[in-house]
Amino acid sequence: MPTALQRFKQTLGLRLFGWLKIPLLASVRPTVVELSETRCVVRVPLRRWTRNHLGSMYFGALAIGADCAGGLLAMDQIKRSGGQVSLVFRSFQATFLKRPESHVYFICEDGEAIRDQVRRTLTSEERITEPMTIRAAVRLADGTFESVAELTLELSLKRKG
Repeated sequence: MPTALQRFKQTLGLRLFGWLKIPLLASVRPTVVELSETRCVVRVPLRRWTRNHLGSMYFGALAIGADCAGGLLAMDQIKRSGGQVSLVFRSFQATFLKRPESHVYFICEDGEAIRDQVRRTLTSEERITEPMTIRAAVRLADGTFESVAELTLELSLKRKG
């Protein structure tokens, strides 16, 4: 389990990346709750910048949260591999289950599949594209999570050079 200091550094790194490369990402103020070899959880707060006219989280903010959780897990696997790999998302599908009326947690548990995809990418000249699944959920009063959306992003990797 990552320490509070590790989560703080991971959050700071994610926000710094957003500020420098993708300002829209930084605008939603994502927080890394968990980052391991197999799983990434990112929280996006419900606030004025992420709320729609109905008081729930705007679908654009949901897309950014999914991008953060899946992209961070993939970037972490690429870093662990020691290789040079470019990362893009090729497609995005979402199924909205319920209006998210509080902070949303984006959970990606595809670390093993991503690690395998990175390994295959490093031995290939071709771009390798695979789907990854992100679950968006809100925390209930009893501490459990309730899904509000299921998102599928196609992660596309290509070896650099």
